[in-house]
Amino acid sequence: MSKQRLEAFTDGVIAVIITIMVLDMKVPQGATIAALRSGLPVFLAYALSFANVGIFWNNHHHMLHATERINGMVLWANLFLLFWMSLIPFVIRWMDDIHFAPSPTSAYGVVLVLCSTAYMLLEERSSNATGQSPSWLAPSGAT
Repeated sequence: MSKQRLEAFTDGVIAVIITIMVLDMKVPQGATIAALRSGLPVFLAYALSFANVGIFWNNHHHMLHATERINGMVLWANLFLLFWMSLIPFVIRWMDDIHFAPSPTSAYGVVLVLCSTAYMLLEERSSNATGQSPSWLAPSGAT
């Protein structure tokens, strides 16, 4: 598989994730600032999630640019990352529906940690496919 095809697939999935995140946000129940303010926690969770997804997308793009080969392990690691990223809209919705109770809020944090872990695995698999060390294993100052 070409890296362009993997990148296009990932771009599409990430676009759907962002779309679901914004469509899950509830419209305020009034036209006042107070009504708008009541949705502030969910908006902040959306903004944080949008930034995280954007960071993953940007880093993914740069990683694939540096990758010479795509093998089956890279494909599976990429799907593993996309799986965890696809749960972000779910946990945001859960936090909103349960009014940011500890369990859904903790689940949100766990999903973000697992996204990061999956990205590191993808980077490691991608580096192995090309015979390079992943950036997080490279000596300090090396690129």
